[in-house]
Parts: sequence; structure tokens; C-alpha cells
Amino acid sequence: MLFWLSEFSDGGGLFNLFRYITFRAGAAFVTALVFGFLFGPPLINLLRKRQRNGQPIRSDGPESHLLTKAGTPTMGGVLILGALCVSTLLWARLDNPFVWLVLGTTVAFGLIGFADDYAKVSRGNHKGVPGRVRFALGLGIGAVASGVAMILHPTALSGQVAVPLFNDVLINLGWFFIPFAMVVIAGSANAVNLTDGLDGLAIMPVMIAAGTLGVIAYTVGRVDFTEYLGVHFVPGTGELLIFVAALIGGSLGFLWYNAPPAAVFMGDTGSLALGGALGAIAVATKHEIVLAIVGGLFVLEAMSVIIQVAYFKATGRRVFLMAPIHHHFEKKGWAEPQIVIRFWIISLVLALIGLATLKVR
Repeated sequence: MLFWLSEFSDGGGLFNLFRYITFRAGAAFVTALVFGFLFGPPLINLLRKRQRNGQPIRSDGPESHLLTKAGTPTMGGVLILGALCVSTLLWARLDNPFVWLVLGTTVAFGLIGFADDYAKVSRGNHKGVPGRVRFALGLGIGAVASGVAMILHPTALSGQVAVPLFNDVLINLGWFFIPFAMVVIAGSANAVNLTDGLDGLAIMPVMIAAGTLGVIAYTVGRVDFTEYLGVHFVPGTGELLIFVAALIGGSLGFLWYNAPPAAVFMGDTGSLALGGALGAIAVATKHEIVLAIVGGLFVLEAMSVIIQVAYFKATGRRVFLMAPIHHHFEKKGWAEPQIVIRFWIISLVLALIGLATLKVR
């Protein structure tokens, strides 16, 4: 919205700064962070009043959760979404369709998560909207987002999947790109949702992955960078750096209140929205495969559940003490901060590997 102030520039001065994506990204980060600090306390107080018993805790989960997490309110993802939307709308170019594609996908997944959280709280039960319904709705959102992305991508890239580490290697999926991309988006949303089981466990890896994708978006949106690095040029995606900066700022504001012991949980409102955002950025920038590296922690969490369920149905036995895998380590006696920080380190290492794919060609 504030980009229009650049029209008052004569080629220099203060208003000229609004032309630069990097300046507006920094401003978006600060705006979202301040939003989180200002509105965090009143939102948490409101959620405590509305949710007297807090988020329902699974009785079959780790025993410590019944003592340490009972009574903590959920739906804190509203704070992240509020900061993200306000900051993005203020600082991004609103004539950029990629901004609306990613922002719309994020909000849509947030609405699914909000409905799920509301169902859990209102019923006083950890079972909200059925998982199959959530995933089906997510696939629907992913299908729309994928179709729009195909329209927005240059003709030479539309329906193609880029292979990292190789110059000019594209897999032409044609219209099959839509089911591929919708699985990427919906799968990302649900993988982050599965990871959100300990205080601060999901939010920091989301910020790390988002920051990495933000760098990628800015890079593939500049023809000079893409020519130097040998990656595919996707005009317009550089503006997504502002969305990512707002996401990180809003997430940091939330983490201030989510740090152990958490004053609020993000709930499915936040985890589904943030996961959907990661998937949408990856699809927009033609880095769907790289997302599996950058978000490798989320892939690990999701795969642990799939393996556990499949093996139990086949043999009646379990591979892990409990899935997702972070609960396995809880059962083995690891302290919660130990698990969280080690998973953060894994996320950072995977993000660096993902970034390296830009240069290693």
C-alpha cells in the first residue's frame, strides 16, 4: 500500500526508499514485530477468558503435558496472521499477483485451522474437524493456488518442475503439475501442523524455512541474480520477500509469548497457515523440491507418523514409542528444551543445505 509513496520521488530522497524491496521488507518485519508486541497481551487475555480450560490435552499423549500444558489457551495463530496480513498489505506492492496468491493461501489455511481450534475448544475435546476433512479442504485450496501459479508463471516454466543442482533441467508435468503442487502445499501445511507439539518447536523452524525461501524468492525474481547463479527467472516473486519478512516479524512477536512455558499456543490456526505459506512460496518460486530439503524437519515429523500408522496396521507393533517423532524423544526422557533446541539446529543445517542448491549447479 505504501509503495505508492515512491511516486513522490524525483530519483532520490526519502520517498525513493519505497521503491526498494529490501527497505520495505525491513519495514514489514518491524511492523509485524511491533504488532505482535502490542496486541499479544490483550489477545492472550481475551483467549484466557474465552477458553477457561485452555486447549484440550490428549490423554494418550506424554504424561507431563497433562501437568505442564493444561489450561494454556490456543488460537495464538490469530496474532501471527494479524501481524502478517497488516504488515504485508502496508508494505507490499498490491498490484503483484504473487503476493495475493501466497497471502490468500495462507489466510485460507488459517481459516481451516481456526475452525478446527474452535471445534476443539467449544467441545472441550482434542478432536476438532476430522483430519480427512481438513486435508481435503487443504487439497482444494492447493488446487486453486496451483492453477493460479500456472497462469502467473512464464510460459516456459508453466507446468514445469525445476530440478535443483542442475542448470535448465525441467520436468514437464503439464496439467499434472496441479495435483503435484496441491500435494506440496497441503502436505506442507499438515507437516507443520504435526510438528507443533512442544513450546516453540514449530515456530522457529518455520521462520528459518521462510527466511530461506524469502532469499530464494528475491533471487529468482531478479534476472541479474538468476543469470549469475543459473537458476530460473520468475518475474515478480521478489516481492514475496516482504511477505516473508512480515511472517518472521509476526512469528517472533508470537514466540515472545510462546517461549517455554508458553502463555499461548498457536494452534491449528497458526500451524496450518504457516505451513500453507511455505508450500505456496515454494510453488510460486518453482522450488518445490528444495522445500523438501529446507523443510526437512517437517518432512521427518510427517514421515514418522506415516511410518508409525502403516507399520502398526501391518504388524500391530510400533516403530516409535510415540509419533510424531518429537514425542518419541520425550518418551525416551529428553527434556522439552533439549528436543526443541536440537530440532532448531537441524532446521538451520537443512536451510543452509537448501540455500546451497542456488549456487551448486
